[in-house]
Amino acid sequence: MVEQQQSSGGFMARVSTALRPFFQWLAGTRGFARVAPKIVPPLDRFVNRVTGGRVLMGDQMIPHLLLTTTGSKSGQQRQSPLACLPEDGGTFLVVGSNFGREHHPAWSGNLLKTPQATVTFRGRVIPVTATLLAGADRERAWQALTGFWPLYDGYTERSGRELRVFRLSPRP
Repeated sequence: MVEQQQSSGGFMARVSTALRPFFQWLAGTRGFARVAPKIVPPLDRFVNRVTGGRVLMGDQMIPHLLLTTTGSKSGQQRQSPLACLPEDGGTFLVVGSNFGREHHPAWSGNLLKTPQATVTFRGRVIPVTATLLAGADRERAWQALTGFWPLYDGYTERSGRELRVFRLSPRP
């Protein structure tokens, strides 16, 4: 049974690797940018809820987390499924790409007002503090992020804005 699970896990990894170029192409299209914000986050939140916080749909391509912020106007908790780049030491990098649309995503404004948030990553709930990166820190993070998911450069070009990059650091 374990052998079968390992071989099917290896199979899924190979399928994900093979499909990654297609999904990168799809995620870079203007049509996806129009439709995805209405479909992907609610579906991702549903999948995350029914799996007890262990799964987000995009995890098959790149790591994802569920970010819970405090709404800057409402004060209510808001959940956003996001691609992330886990770093050594337990921090995460996230990008306010908003699918390459022209305005910053609401969650990034929420973090600017209230940087204390919560991350759910592979079933673990982690209280974090967000730091908006600038200067050399942002540049180093940006190089790592675009090496990891090259679409961020295209999102920057299409949106006409500098995408916000945050480091989410665990709180004690």
